[in-house]
Amino acid sequence: MGGGADGIGDILTGGIVAREVDRGGVATGAAGHDPHDGAGGACLNCGATRTGPFCQDCGQSGHIHRNVMGLVHDILHGVFHFEGKFWNTLPLLAWHPGDLTRRYVHGERARFVTPMAMFLFSVFLLFAAVNRLAMPDVSGAAAGMAKAKVEMNKAARQSVDNLAKLEKDRADKLAADPKADTRDIDKKIKAEQADVQAMTNLAAQLPGQASTDKGHGLLHGDGDAWHSDIPWLGRQLDHINENSALYAYKLKMASYKYSWALIPISLPFIWMMFFWRRDVGMYDHAIFAIHSLSFMTLLAVGLIGLYMVGISDKWLWLAWLIVPPVHIYKHLKYAYGLGRFGATWRTFALLTMTTITCSLFFAFLIWMEAE
Repeated sequence: MGGGADGIGDILTGGIVAREVDRGGVATGAAGHDPHDGAGGACLNCGATRTGPFCQDCGQSGHIHRNVMGLVHDILHGVFHFEGKFWNTLPLLAWHPGDLTRRYVHGERARFVTPMAMFLFSVFLLFAAVNRLAMPDVSGAAAGMAKAKVEMNKAARQSVDNLAKLEKDRADKLAADPKADTRDIDKKIKAEQADVQAMTNLAAQLPGQASTDKGHGLLHGDGDAWHSDIPWLGRQLDHINENSALYAYKLKMASYKYSWALIPISLPFIWMMFFWRRDVGMYDHAIFAIHSLSFMTLLAVGLIGLYMVGISDKWLWLAWLIVPPVHIYKHLKYAYGLGRFGATWRTFALLTMTTITCSLFFAFLIWMEAE
């Protein structure tokens, strides 16, 4: 129940924040919902005389409410209306992303939600959707594996002790009578050796504990956990060793808080695909990147929603493999006016660069958490 309330709160907050970013704190668009707002009068915010539904000095609407229904209307309006721009933007973002980016870059902006507003809303929505998922208790599983490995190592040591005792008994028996029959003890020794080898091999394959070889360098283990000689990485590994569940939660919150960093990280890679063209600049690439990130985020939200209603994850993974390349191809082709060949090779290049971008973003999150 708590997760559902958190999810709804995230969606509402995302819609309101995105709407305010889109408006820039100033009323835009046509007249308010009250047909009598155009009568003019004194602005209740700055005192200027209005000549229409909005103050020409500060932009505040002449329609002021002080009732609960008005507040409910503001919330629903902020989440689902976006001053009507949201419903103009979303279909184009999904089906004609290149057209949306090109039109926005070349000045047609009053009809559409600003790219950053759409991005903020999509990130809020993704965060709410992820919070609704029943995530497995990875820390509990890891702890269980670690405990199993400890027990397996104990059993292996016990077998080693038994083996040493059997070998001592064999040696004592032969010392007393060099011609004594040791076949029975030899069978027990052979069986104990097989048990020791089997348990040692199995323990080595279980996650949860590092090798007993302390070692040096980027990563090494001390028999209980991972460590590193690199200071900032070592601090993060210490946090993971202490409480992996808490660290995973902190990393999720950091990814939500620093999601905007994906934009500047992506820009150099997009620029490299067009550095020789003089008709497009960094602003064009930024709008392309933000629109693309917004769509991929909303796609992830949609797939999570389908998973939660029972759609097979095989179909969802198939959609995740097919839809992004097709969308990127259409986005590149029509946003930059490319031919089929130019859009195709850039699509594959961008998909490869996405892996690098995500890796850099993950490293950035760890570095920020280390500070």
